[in-house]
Amino acid sequence: MKKLLIIAIALVTIQGIAQEEKKPPMSKDKMHRMQDLTPEEAATLQTKRMTLHLDLSKSQQDEIYKINLDNATKRKEMMAAWRAKKESGNMEKPTKDERLKKENARLDHQIAVKAKMKKILNDDQYAKWEKSQARMGMKGKEKKQELRKKMHKKNMQKE
Repeated sequence: MKKLLIIAIALVTIQGIAQEEKKPPMSKDKMHRMQDLTPEEAATLQTKRMTLHLDLSKSQQDEIYKINLDNATKRKEMMAAWRAKKESGNMEKPTKDERLKKENARLDHQIAVKAKMKKILNDDQYAKWEKSQARMGMKGKEKKQELRKKMHKKNMQKE
């Protein structure tokens, strides 16, 4: 009987440990530090990371820096507009047409960047870059799912 009780306690303990949520590796501090960077600083860091990852030449680095600077500038402008809208209290859900327009613009930009990268990088570098882009896309989807789960839990606790 004692052995059965010990086994039952051990199983319950193991089950509790197995269901523990793991924290994402990126902390909020790191996210805020990245947001505080100027577009030039962000573009420089991104270009250096890509240089290490893809073994870029100096001319490739210069061309990719321009693309990264353009992306960082646009991202900073979009974040500023979003913050201003949030602080003014005019945060409304976008209409179906607005969402469609925004998604089309995002995809058009993504296609343009992909075409530019194909011109700049050689075949091996481009394949490696595409693989890393796919990996980043999956991470983004995972983060969205985690956020939805947290919001769902939060809403369930309120009720």
